[in-house]
Amino acid sequence: MYTLERSSFQDKCAIITGATSGMGKQIALDLARQGANVIANGRNFEAGALLEQEGGDTLTFKNGDVSDPEINRSLVKAATDQFGKIDHIVTCAGALGIGKITEVAEQTWKETFATNVHSVFYLLKEALPNMSKGGSIVLMGSVAAFHAFPNHPAYSASKGALIALVRQIALDYGPDIRINLVCPAQVKTPLLEDSVRAFPNPQRILEDTAAKLPLKRLGTTTDISNMTQFLLSEQSAWVTGSCFNIDGGFLAT
Repeated sequence: MYTLERSSFQDKCAIITGATSGMGKQIALDLARQGANVIANGRNFEAGALLEQEGGDTLTFKNGDVSDPEINRSLVKAATDQFGKIDHIVTCAGALGIGKITEVAEQTWKETFATNVHSVFYLLKEALPNMSKGGSIVLMGSVAAFHAFPNHPAYSASKGALIALVRQIALDYGPDIRINLVCPAQVKTPLLEDSVRAFPNPQRILEDTAAKLPLKRLGTTTDISNMTQFLLSEQSAWVTGSCFNIDGGFLAT
């Protein structure tokens, strides 16, 4: 795990969406273990209850689908009511919307954008006026914004939208707030397992992908959490409006 001075996150308040599995779970737990007060969101109530137990006294789980504006309002209210401020936000909720563009149902397209883009708008619209000066935000993107994968048009388009959004928010809300985009490649998460089902031979795809990477392995949730913590912390105080590919060298191949 990336090691910062405990004071980096001690008593800070962080909202993490998509926190019941994968990268969001790892980030939520890592911040809580470093003393942050974490409001963790996810749709899976049972997984959220287990997360709350694992995270300890400084992690609070709030169940709900962030594609609903009201859920985002409730997350901001929970943070401000309990801690009087918001210092950090990390958006990890994601949907795939698998299928060629001629095959994807209109509802699937809308739901993918609702989870990957609209939810970010809803949360930041509510949260930005309540963020501490010097606050920092990380949105979870994907290398799919830069590289096409078979049968991922909804996912790729939605992640591409976040690039422009991050730059716009950095311009409009600096110097008080920083925001950056982390773009992972293939990281070992449940979402990756769902993604490779778009291929006829998913396990072989994972093995071949790892072998072709310069670093010869898939990413881990800790890899992503480490970069996220750096971008949230004061160690990245002159970094905003940027996109960071965390990909084991994928885009170099």
